[in-house]
Amino acid sequence: MGTIVLSGTVVLVILGFGNHTWWLVAVALLFVYMQYGRGGASASSGGSSGGSSGGGSGAVPGSYRAYRDRRDKQARWDRRYRRERPLESRRQARER
Repeated sequence: MGTIVLSGTVVLVILGFGNHTWWLVAVALLFVYMQYGRGGASASSGGSSGGSSGGGSGAVPGSYRAYRDRRDKQARWDRRYRRERPLESRRQARER
């Protein structure tokens, strides 16, 4: 995916020599890719335990850490729901 974005950016920069609007499109493409396309890079920078834990694979532990945080938060909500609504949770367990 990154190769496609980078090659698309190069093409847009080359087109930008004739029309400078293409340069803005190239910058916008890179911005969108950096924000949303790298598999949660912003989620790993927002965590409390920052820093690089590995060599060049900084995005993979960050995405796993984000997954683990979401999983733990969901488990806490599930336990709270079962604690506060025991009859409803038993009924849902019977239906499964």
